[in-house]
Amino acid sequence: MAVTVYTLPACVQCDSTKRMLQRNQIEFEVVDMSQDPVALEMVKTMGYTAAPVVVAGDEHWSGFRMDKIQALSA
Repeated sequence: MAVTVYTLPACVQCDSTKRMLQRNQIEFEVVDMSQDPVALEMVKTMGYTAAPVVVAGDEHWSGFRMDKIQALSA
């Protein structure tokens, strides 16, 4: 399953999310929304206004969600 983390610079929740994904040995791609206006617009159309936004297959969420990350590794 492809996992993408949409981040912003100096985002504590983004860094925590990436660390937790690494700790759970989940491969992921990082997209910096400050450098990619198309990604930023896509995230906004999904209804999110805060980073990070994680897209994992058909599921997506915003913020640091330990429960969702652990569910991916189960």
